Amino acid sequence: MSDPWRPPIAPKDHGNPLIPTHDQIVVYAVVLFGLWNIPGARVIINPLKLFAIGWHELCHAALAILTGGTILRMSIDPTTGGHTVVQGGHPPTILCSGYIGSSILGGLFILGGFDTLVAKILSFVAGVGLIAPLSLVRDKTILLTLCFEGLLIGFWFIDHAQALRWYMLFLGMLHILYVIWDITDEKFFRKPNDSDCTQFSYLYKSIPSHVWAVFWITFQLSWLVGFVLIGIASFKLTPDQMYVEAGCGTASSLVRKLVNTMVMGPSRRLMA
Repeated sequence: MSDPWRPPIAPKDHGNPLIPTHDQIVVYAVVLFGLWNIPGARVIINPLKLFAIGWHELCHAALAILTGGTILRMSIDPTTGGHTVVQGGHPPTILCSGYIGSSILGGLFILGGFDTLVAKILSFVAGVGLIAPLSLVRDKTILLTLCFEGLLIGFWFIDHAQALRWYMLFLGMLHILYVIWDITDEKFFRKPNDSDCTQFSYLYKSIPSHVWAVFWITFQLSWLVGFVLIGIASFKLTPDQMYVEAGCGTASSLVRKLVNTMVMGPSRRLMA
């Protein structure tokens, strides 16, 4: 028999998990803008900047090779930005590949903000992306990179890896809004390496760089909205369900899940 004086106990909540909201994404963008541009604070995220810049330049290099070009020189620096010198190839394709590649990888990381299993798998990509540029630096960035790697590992074990989802969302925002960081570095900090928008204005002399900036900012913001909508529509598990899936899921199950989300659409599911 129940105690009449005992207060009622609320049932365990199995509602929707905490998912990124419009306001939270805006806050992330503002924080990133500050960390990227405020002197002193810029140094804190140098490892993340190297990851974003390195991937952007790698996309340029890959498309240069695929279109028959030759890589003459490539540099990645958190202060001066990235720089890839190419001979031959198809210049419009090579230039487009940087922002498009950043948008694709950023979008995938944003999807990791909606699902623990996706976040766990993408954390391996992030781990490699953070370590790879270390061959180019020999200063305090190495120590900062180890700190970010430590956070990446530690977040696996905080609240059933729920914290890892927010780490992936942060990386996603960093990559998918790369054009903004590229332009602010050029206009406000006078970095010696031109932004891709400026390079486009050299390639198409009748279109000024600010028009290219508006175009690419609109492009990347559209991708951001699109991936957020995909995440909301496709990942609807509760925290408990995500915990079970992340603990028992296999690589093949994740591949099916990502293909289903990105190719088949949220309304269709692959067979197990």
